[in-house]
Amino acid sequence: MYKIVVAITGASGSIYPKVLLDKLMVIKEQWSDLGVILTDNAKEIWKTELDNDDYKNYPVKLYTQQDFMAPFASGSGQYNCMIIIPCSMGTLGRIAGGISNDLITRSADVILKERRKLICVARDTPYSLIHIRNMETITLAGGIICPATPSFYSKPKTLEEVAATVVDRVLDLAGLKIDSFRWGK
Repeated sequence: MYKIVVAITGASGSIYPKVLLDKLMVIKEQWSDLGVILTDNAKEIWKTELDNDDYKNYPVKLYTQQDFMAPFASGSGQYNCMIIIPCSMGTLGRIAGGISNDLITRSADVILKERRKLICVARDTPYSLIHIRNMETITLAGGIICPATPSFYSKPKTLEEVAATVVDRVLDLAGLKIDSFRWGK
C-alpha cells in the first residue's frame, strides 16, 4: 500500500496543503500511511492565511521538524512519496545542498537516495538564479518541481478550486487516482 509524507513549510500558500489533505482524506483507500510534518512557521502562516488551526483536526500523525524517529527518516520506512507543499526556497536550497538538518530535509534526502518520488511545490515569485539552480539540482537528483501555479481551464470559481488545480496535478504526479478536470474530455 502507498505511504506518503507531506511536509508543510512556512512559505505562503496554506490553502495548498489544506486542499491536499482534504483530498487525501477522500481517497484514503489509496494509501496506508500518511505522516505530516509542519514547521512552526507553517503553523503561524496557516493561522494567518486561513484563520484557523484545522491542521490539528486531520486524522494523521503530526511530526515536528526535530522528530528523527519518524518512520520516513529512514529508507527502511519504505515511504513511496514525499510532497513538500508549499516548499519554501530555504527548504529547497537545503535539499539541493544535501543539508539534512531537520526532519523535512532528512526525509527528502531519504526519498531521493531511495529513488522514490519527491514533489516540491515551490511557492515563491520571482525566482532568482540561485532558486533556479537549486530546482535544477533537485530535478537532476530525481525530484519533481511543481510550482504552485494554478491553471484556469476548469474555470475555478473559488479560492479552493483554484488551489485544487495545483493539488490535483500534485496528486497525479504522486500516482494517485483522483477525479479531476482533464483537458479535452
